[in-house]
Amino acid sequence: MEILKKIIQQMIVASDEEANQLVDRCFRKNFEKKNLLSEDEKFIKEVYFIVKGIIRVKINDIEGREHTVHFAIENQFIADYNAFITGEKSNYQLQALEYTETIVLPKSAIEWGYKNMQEGEKLGRLIAEFYFVYLDTRIQHLYTLTPQERYDLMNEIFPNIHQRVPQHMIASYLGITPVHLSRIKKQIS
Repeated sequence: MEILKKIIQQMIVASDEEANQLVDRCFRKNFEKKNLLSEDEKFIKEVYFIVKGIIRVKINDIEGREHTVHFAIENQFIADYNAFITGEKSNYQLQALEYTETIVLPKSAIEWGYKNMQEGEKLGRLIAEFYFVYLDTRIQHLYTLTPQERYDLMNEIFPNIHQRVPQHMIASYLGITPVHLSRIKKQIS
């Protein structure tokens, strides 16, 4: 739990006492490969901090086809933030793509932080802003970058992703077919 405390204290000014009290309201939870952390059509009451592993955020379209929206790796917070904030049911599923260790921040812990930490609301805002900027940039890139440029950027953001994630999920993340992904990889070789 020390890693979460360290991250919090890098993001905001928080005394050891404040950070410890927040972290004490959290708990560790591990997930085996392919396990779901959260499901669609459920109410979201926690945010996950990834200690080790990689998580895929996926959604099913109206025809039931699965699409990879994004990935989250070590030292990142992840949740269906829209559902978490609005209290509506989730549209996304969070899936561990390898054995994944997390620290769970229950909504009650986050609300405690907002109410009792001097910069608790700032912490929540910074996490939400990071997520918003990431997703907005991701949407822009789907429309303004070529598949090759998206591939190169993905490799910068997620080092070693090819050793951690099946190729069809990477293709889905890039918005291309697995065949197109094979062509891009072949051109680079």
